Amino acid sequence: MIRIGIYGYGNLGRGVEYAVSQNPDMELVGVFTRRDPASVHANAPVYRAEDVLSYTDKIDVMILCGGSATDLPVQTPQLAQHFNVVDSFDTHANIPTHFENVDTAAHAGGHVGIISVGWDPGLFSLSRLYAGAVLPEGKDYTFWGKGVSQGHSDAIRRIRGVLDARQYTVPVPAALEAVRSGEMPSLTTREKHTRECFVVAEDGADLARIEKEIVEMPNYFADYDTTVHFISAEELKGKHSGLPHGGTVIRTGTAGDGSRHTIEYSLSLQSNPAFTSSVLCAYARAAYRLQKEGAKGCKTVFDVPPAYLSSEDSASLRKHLL
Repeated sequence: MIRIGIYGYGNLGRGVEYAVSQNPDMELVGVFTRRDPASVHANAPVYRAEDVLSYTDKIDVMILCGGSATDLPVQTPQLAQHFNVVDSFDTHANIPTHFENVDTAAHAGGHVGIISVGWDPGLFSLSRLYAGAVLPEGKDYTFWGKGVSQGHSDAIRRIRGVLDARQYTVPVPAALEAVRSGEMPSLTTREKHTRECFVVAEDGADLARIEKEIVEMPNYFADYDTTVHFISAEELKGKHSGLPHGGTVIRTGTAGDGSRHTIEYSLSLQSNPAFTSSVLCAYARAAYRLQKEGAKGCKTVFDVPPAYLSSEDSASLRKHLL
């Protein structure tokens, strides 16, 4: 059995707990939280986050479930020195730096760290790679939503004066239609998506300042047309409590004879954290297998053989899936 630890117990951490129960070769050893363990009700022992290093010999892979804005840049390198780790770091512009930090730490500790695991970055990244390799002359297009972005919502919640928030990423319909028609348009970031934010602020908070910090936030909102709505906690709970998401990766290109082709990969997710958690568990299996083979350092989805994600052996995969 692959012994799994969960570091952080929000929506993603709870999703990992459920996902582990679906994998017959995994068992959940414990949950590590910054909250009072007595206040956390999980189907596994709950420990204080600061005690995590007492469990290095009891956990094969630690799945990190913090946010990309401030948690994972610190937590993943720290824990990669002591555990095999998997995270869902999703700030695309900062992935190279995060990779280097985790790679240094994982090599120092003799462990494997797989970063930026999920559906984008993650499964969508693989789709872009496969499509580009097959159709080297062409263009990639990625559309997200309409759905709630956990990372962007978390980034808003970190702003002073914000109690809670949900951020929806919304594709621009005309842009999606143009791509599917095979026109291969040149689209800016702003032309492909809009962002819509629903924010619950503290009483007396400076709403103008909060809105300005949101719309000008680099890597998250600055490059998009962003709308901010300030609403009550009751309205947020009643109308925006779900976490749906999804998206589409499209590559349009030409083959050597000039014929035009379109490759499209899409996801429609009722629960973003539940699905992302399932991807994290598959890559936890891969991290365990890589480390058993003597691998060290940081990896991404590009570095993991597809067969390492499955609980089936190679003979079964060849027989049933190939």
